Amino acid sequence: MTHPWIDLVRNSDPLTALYSTVPPLSSVRLRSIHLNWRGPTLTLRIDLPSFPDNAPADWAESGNDTFQCHLQFLAVDYFKMSAWAPPAVVDISTSPADDHRISVTVTGERTTFSFDSSDSILVGHMSAFAAGENGQDTGPRHFLGRVDSRRFRSLPDTYEKTFYEHL
Repeated sequence: MTHPWIDLVRNSDPLTALYSTVPPLSSVRLRSIHLNWRGPTLTLRIDLPSFPDNAPADWAESGNDTFQCHLQFLAVDYFKMSAWAPPAVVDISTSPADDHRISVTVTGERTTFSFDSSDSILVGHMSAFAAGENGQDTGPRHFLGRVDSRRFRSLPDTYEKTFYEHL
């Protein structure tokens, strides 16, 4: 059985191969939000609440304990943010809206925002790392994608547009 959010992901095969059951988007650590006027798109960089049970062998052998990915929402409108204090542990919920669209609500102790988007979500930049003190994600990591794994050994700086704007 899959959760409703995974049914909205157009390119879910790599994610569903890593997890026997993809976890719900509850108690995820929201690392960053990237808004891009082209599209317009909104990309969330999140840590899922559990480590993949079918992770590549080198991920576990390296002591990785956290899985991170980007979720990209397309054709975003009605964005409203009332609080943002990163990093934040949040719940992300989706509900159907009109004409192949969804309403997305992100709520946490110090973070609240909502928006509408296309009902197609993209996932990308999947990686594993060993969370540091207080959950920091600044150390070395293993990327699932071939291009990311050749280009990066750790989280790129925020000005790296090819990482934060494209999946």
